[in-house]
Amino acid sequence: MPTINCDMGEAFGLYHMGDDEGLMPLIGIANVACGFHGSDFNHMRETVRLAKRHGVKVGAHPSLPDLQGFGRREMKMGREELANCLIYQIGALKGFLDAEGMVLNHIKPHGALYGMAARQEAVAHAVADAADVFKAPILGMIGTQHESVYAARGHAFVAEFYADLDYADDGGLIITREHAARDPDETLRRCRTAIAEGTTTSINGKTVRVRADSICVHSDTPNAVALARAVGAAIG
Repeated sequence: MPTINCDMGEAFGLYHMGDDEGLMPLIGIANVACGFHGSDFNHMRETVRLAKRHGVKVGAHPSLPDLQGFGRREMKMGREELANCLIYQIGALKGFLDAEGMVLNHIKPHGALYGMAARQEAVAHAVADAADVFKAPILGMIGTQHESVYAARGHAFVAEFYADLDYADDGGLIITREHAARDPDETLRRCRTAIAEGTTTSINGKTVRVRADSICVHSDTPNAVALARAVGAAIG
């Protein structure tokens, strides 16, 4: 059955982001921010410890260096520079995992970087270059450069379905700066369809092919806890 994954650990300093305490018991894997779009050294360690208490596996959620824009603005970076940016972030999180006796479960690029890697082969290769260092599976979407590049490079690929984002007609995600609340009943229905039929409906009503090895909920979606419960019901 699919896992539930959640982008989390995104608080920074005294600023709060998301209900990590409420979400952690409901998920299987946590994508922990690594400081470049959210989080900091204290929040990274706190989130790792929270995951450990609940038996949740932890992966790195690195982003473009865009703290002001929460990593949801695109920028141009060369392949080597971007790979180095990712290695820096993933390495930081791995240090906290090592400190808690945990392993790095996976890598999942964040926000605009995730979308760029889906469309741009060079960006997907930069992600794979970083993954070469850490030998961890990569989360992504079928029918994109995620699937073709990561698999060709020999990395385990975990296909995601998004419970709280809209899909474009071409199967891509519509990534917004802020996430709106979603109807849990509709989320339950969409997840069941994705699991059973391998499809979802785009924002314009077209049928889009998907695969749900893991289903994502964002911690910054206003009713994320209710949505995680709905996804759990769909999987159960």
